[in-house]
This record gives sequence, C-alpha cells and structure tokens, in this order.
Amino acid sequence: MAKITQHVTPAHSGGWNVKKGGAIKASKHFDKKEDAIKYARDRSKKQNAELVIHKQDGKIQNPNSYGKDPCPPKDKK
Repeated sequence: MAKITQHVTPAHSGGWNVKKGGAIKASKHFDKKEDAIKYARDRSKKQNAELVIHKQDGKIQNPNSYGKDPCPPKDKK
C-alpha cells in the first residue's frame, strides 16, 4: 500500500494549498501558511500520513510523519 502524503504548497495565485500527494487540485486553500499547516497536520494525524511542508519557492521545508514510519529516527528528543 502506498504511503499517504499531505502537502502544504504555495498557490500560484497567492496563499497556500493543502494537497494530497499526487493530486492535481488542492483539497483546501488558505491565505496564511500557518492555517494551512494546522489543517494539514490534523488531516495527516487522522490519516497516519506524511506531512510535507514546502517553502515559498516550492522546496521542501520540513517533512513530518504521523504514521508507522518503517525507519523511525533513533534520536529521542
């Protein structure tokens, strides 16, 4: 089974979109990045999905896993 991902990406028309990995259309649009992250984080936790947050230039800012990670980090924060 493929890993579900949720992405927070900059929208071409301004603001931020939350998209399911591989989707063409956004599932929801936000004016503020913080609001998009909060929504995507809640969805990711419910779906045991990976959350990938992008910077304004589209590069990955920081990914978070809320599922069963096959390679969990060894450091305990």
